[in-house]
Amino acid sequence: MRLTWFDSNSWLIEIGSKRILLDPWLVGELVFSNLPWLFRGKKNNTPSIPENIDLILLSQGLEDHAHPPTLEKLPRDIPVVASPNATKVVEKFGYTSIKTLQHGESFNLDNQIEIKAIPGDPIGPFLIENDYILKDLNTNQSIYYAPHGFHHASIQEYAPISVALTPIIDLNLPPLGPVIQGQKNALQACEWLKPQVIIPTAAGGDVVFDGLLMNFIRESGTVEKFREMLGERHLSTKVLEPKPFTPFELELIN
Repeated sequence: MRLTWFDSNSWLIEIGSKRILLDPWLVGELVFSNLPWLFRGKKNNTPSIPENIDLILLSQGLEDHAHPPTLEKLPRDIPVVASPNATKVVEKFGYTSIKTLQHGESFNLDNQIEIKAIPGDPIGPFLIENDYILKDLNTNQSIYYAPHGFHHASIQEYAPISVALTPIIDLNLPPLGPVIQGQKNALQACEWLKPQVIIPTAAGGDVVFDGLLMNFIRESGTVEKFREMLGERHLSTKVLEPKPFTPFELELIN
């Protein structure tokens, strides 16, 4: 298994013989609802757009997961698997193959990779977006992706997982509460899933954020503290810290 992090929640996952682009933000700025004064993300370096992509996988319809400038740039003949809310976004760009996954539904990619949608992040009072479990049907290696760290108790049935992609640092926006849940929630996920490796997502490794909201967002927790928490619970999960745009191989036990 080979992973490349493009900052935020954007990943290239090479699993089996397939190349899956997950929640890609590859070009332009990250702005919500066309309000750059409220929040804006800018990459210090623009990555090359990966070639030979087999699938685009979208977990949410918000701009940090279904990034309109990136979706406009990518070839429209790449198949897309998306949450219902993300489907509404990607349909506007004329992609020729879109599969919408409700919670509990699965998609089989060429009889090699199974992608299962599970309950994920609550976006407002009436919408819960998708988290995913990707499984290599040849090796049984698997990835659990939960970009904001809202872990549904039902994930326990999928244990053990090879790799968890989820935040390990908390971000809070008073008085609204947690935007990203790391630390304790990530520890709970490790207890439930027993992943060999946990890799933080949703962080900004080579991104500058500005706007009004940045005056109020509060970060808590550290990677080292999380490692200590794993040790205190006698969990063998290893924490890997990715570098932006740098592919890395994972040596996993099948």
